[in-house]
Amino acid sequence: MKRLWALAALAGLSLQCHAAPDNTLITQGEYLARAADCMACHTQEGGKPYAGGVKFTLPIGTLYSTNISPDKQYGIGGYSEAEFSQALRKGVAKDGHLLYPAMPYTAYARFSDHDIHALYTYFMQGVPAANLPNRSNDIPWYLAARWPLRVWNIFNAPQQKDAVSTPQNETPLERGAWLVEGPGHCGACHTPRGWMMQEKGTTSASEDYLAGADIEGWYAPSLRHLPYDAQQTALLLKTGHNTSSAVSGPMSPVITHSTQYLTDEDAQAIGVYLASLQQGRPNTPTSVQATVTDPDNHYLRYCSTCHGKDGQGTADVIPALRNNLAVMADNPANLVQVIGQGAQTPQTIGHLSWSMPGYRHTLTDSEIAELTNYVRGRFAGKQEKVTASQVTQILGQQ
Repeated sequence: MKRLWALAALAGLSLQCHAAPDNTLITQGEYLARAADCMACHTQEGGKPYAGGVKFTLPIGTLYSTNISPDKQYGIGGYSEAEFSQALRKGVAKDGHLLYPAMPYTAYARFSDHDIHALYTYFMQGVPAANLPNRSNDIPWYLAARWPLRVWNIFNAPQQKDAVSTPQNETPLERGAWLVEGPGHCGACHTPRGWMMQEKGTTSASEDYLAGADIEGWYAPSLRHLPYDAQQTALLLKTGHNTSSAVSGPMSPVITHSTQYLTDEDAQAIGVYLASLQQGRPNTPTSVQATVTDPDNHYLRYCSTCHGKDGQGTADVIPALRNNLAVMADNPANLVQVIGQGAQTPQTIGHLSWSMPGYRHTLTDSEIAELTNYVRGRFAGKQEKVTASQVTQILGQQ
């Protein structure tokens, strides 16, 4: 009898040992989840981590992210590691239904088996379960069918790549390419889409890859023509600003929840990779300043106090307007959004966040158009004029 009790005790001890958290894997998985920006897409502002419910406005309708906490009723607590891998790398849920490619499984296909194991360990052992139901998508019935995704996947989903993700075995350029093309899924926002709503390119081999794209009333700028070097790019990813620029709009939560947690080496690697895309291209504007007038001194009244009369800004604090991505872009959406709605820089550990007020309640859409044209013409030499109706349309997408 004593022997039976002893065996039972040993069995219990063995089970406890197997159930003990693997802190090393949890840490690795958390880092990969940060690099993959899971938090920003699956956590509502002020909500429970990974409980879903974040709204995405897509051409086919409104999509809400799902609960990916380890809750067994509403989350992924009932997923085996193989099922988790299928969802993450192939876009197939536990019950067999196909995921919409708004979940970037086409990029996550680059995760290695070890990456998947670390991510699974983190989500199952390092994330608290959130017993919150998923919100139904608002997509018209004739577009909600999932069977066409099988055809879409044949043409657009890459073969799974068992990519090695240990920086010790890679050059910064290789590591940066893996981070950008894989977990970072930068192309999901910065690459234009084709008629099947697919990214027109998934690697640097395509000229369309990271060439810039419209997204929810904003413009995700081209990452192939950044006006700064690898170090300045890394600084922007880590802090939300560099010596001359600052981030706002949809990229702000990406930095708050994701890229600020990258190691300095990984942030630098991304900068090295993006800098490699600039080869053979000028990274500063070459156009001559356009002749512009500011009929009502909107710039002096609302902008010059912070950005300076000559648009020079303040190093490391207020972005300059020369060599500014929002001002230089052919698409004026970001500049219109910032003038009309204001801006908030990312919240990053150890760095101040600042906000700029919006002026849509102060200026008419015609006046915002005039101010936009003045800034674009004076600081980027843009001759194209933004109209009041364009302003109304851009700001109406919020």
